[in-house]
Amino acid sequence: MAENLVVQLASIVEPLKPPTLFPKTQPLEVELGCGDASFLVEYAERNRGRNFVGVERLLGRIAKLNRKGRVRGLANLRGVRIESAYFLQYLLPPHAAAALHIYFPDPWPKKKHRKHRLINESFPALARQALAAGGMVYLRTDDADYFQQMNEVFGTAEFFEKVATPAELLEIKTDFEREFNAQGIPTLSAAYRNGE
Repeated sequence: MAENLVVQLASIVEPLKPPTLFPKTQPLEVELGCGDASFLVEYAERNRGRNFVGVERLLGRIAKLNRKGRVRGLANLRGVRIESAYFLQYLLPPHAAAALHIYFPDPWPKKKHRKHRLINESFPALARQALAAGGMVYLRTDDADYFQQMNEVFGTAEFFEKVATPAELLEIKTDFEREFNAQGIPTLSAAYRNGE
């Protein structure tokens, strides 16, 4: 079984050095809010020529990423236990990621709580800072109102262009997605390319 896949942060103010986290230097993709890591573990297994970081604040969920990734021997997978917005703003070095995956983030459905949503007016600027030129943002949710907000904030961000999500990516489901789809709730998805 592989080593512990959870990154032990020496500091929460100094950016990570992604090449030091993995045995091979490869393009990096990040899932913000990786849940139980169902999507990320399968995606990392199918794409061993890329490195992946799953970000999750809940201990039980990051422990699942560690266990599942170790069982499958995924040297290209790491987990970081911290808030997603904080990770993106302070710990991910500029232009380090080839893709950001944000699937089923908390929709904060009450109007007075919407300010807590991860995908808000300031998110495209953070994503642009994190992504390499041509880097991708992949979004999924079951919440129509949040999906509209996601498309509005990226639609008005001058450096992003809407593109199709690859079918091979859509076929890999998250734990929440499987549950929602089983109840007849469809997945709403979008993808945006950093055209910098």
